[in-house]
Amino acid sequence: MSTRRHIPQRTCVACRKVSAKQELVRLVRIADGSVEVDTSGKKAGRGAYLCRSRECWEIGLKSSRLEHVLRTTLTPDNHEQLIKHGEALPGQG
Repeated sequence: MSTRRHIPQRTCVACRKVSAKQELVRLVRIADGSVEVDTSGKKAGRGAYLCRSRECWEIGLKSSRLEHVLRTTLTPDNHEQLIKHGEALPGQG
């Protein structure tokens, strides 16, 4: 008998598509209120997920969905940092 391994599912806050956790990028609100990209997926703090596509990053940042989900307000520097990370992603997700 083979056992199936559970694959955690998460939802992109921009497009609302459900995908495997490892296919999405986790953003985390850390103790000082700023938001960082969590490459390990294990940082402590409130998390939100976005697809690895430029469109989802733009939607998540422009519509303030990310701020709402993370329950914080992004500083201009923090917002710019996340935009730059999103620009490095491919166009379609």
